[in-house]
Amino acid sequence: MTEHTGTGDPARSMALLWRTAEPAAPRGRGAAAGLSVDRVVATAVALADAEGLGALSMRRVATELGVGAMTLYTWVPGKGELVDLMVDAVLGEVVDALGGLAAPAVAPAVAPAVAPAPAPAPGRADPAAVEAPAWRDRLEAVARANWAVFARHPWLLQVAAMGRPPLGPNVMAKYEVELRAVDGTGLDEVTMDAVVTLVNGFVGGAARGVLDRAQAEQLTGISEEQWWEATAPYVDQVFDADAYPTVARVGPVAGEANQAAYDPHRAFEFGLARLLDGIAVLVDAAR
Repeated sequence: MTEHTGTGDPARSMALLWRTAEPAAPRGRGAAAGLSVDRVVATAVALADAEGLGALSMRRVATELGVGAMTLYTWVPGKGELVDLMVDAVLGEVVDALGGLAAPAVAPAVAPAVAPAPAPAPGRADPAAVEAPAWRDRLEAVARANWAVFARHPWLLQVAAMGRPPLGPNVMAKYEVELRAVDGTGLDEVTMDAVVTLVNGFVGGAARGVLDRAQAEQLTGISEEQWWEATAPYVDQVFDADAYPTVARVGPVAGEANQAAYDPHRAFEFGLARLLDGIAVLVDAAR
């Protein structure tokens, strides 16, 4: 399934993202008395991490929090706004990993359920205040930080957020620190934005290969290796090496090297290196 950011009420989403109109804590006892927007978002992220985006619903989040659905709606008005908050929260991990901009004090801090995010250092360092590595190293760090976030939160790959991104503090800080990776290279502003978009798109596509493999195993109950073992005898019956000589030559060698028909991790490493090589051509031409 695919969720989309920007499907909630824009005014409510922005107020919640920036915590400019957070509801007052309701009076009472028990779980409801301890609720906050941060806690709602953290619970929703933990649920999506553990069970996937398909398990996410306002009723299920309310159950995890031990409150009624109507109580939850007093904090977050709907699933659209909740998805916006979740995306902004986990993308803050990219900023933390890059040692980048300090997010505003209102930015939510979420502890993922599957794998802990890098602990944010007290007072994140401003990249402009330290000696910056070469642009290629900076851009590679951007790619790897995004890859790591997808690994911790694979449900993020099922959220379409390009056209209507949740414009919260973490999304803004992420865009800022990513742009700084190519600032000062001689690239113009349009090309800087295009390079950042290109790198993020590549990482998302490569990370989707990991998610696809995991989902296929979950749906079928067998691993990719087991599927190939079961399929190989039938391929042998129909495959004609004379008709497909290049496949016959390349396929076995690549399969042996990858230990699979497709290795998303190897594809990421190979593709990232080639992508950076291509961007280097742009940078060299701009100097």
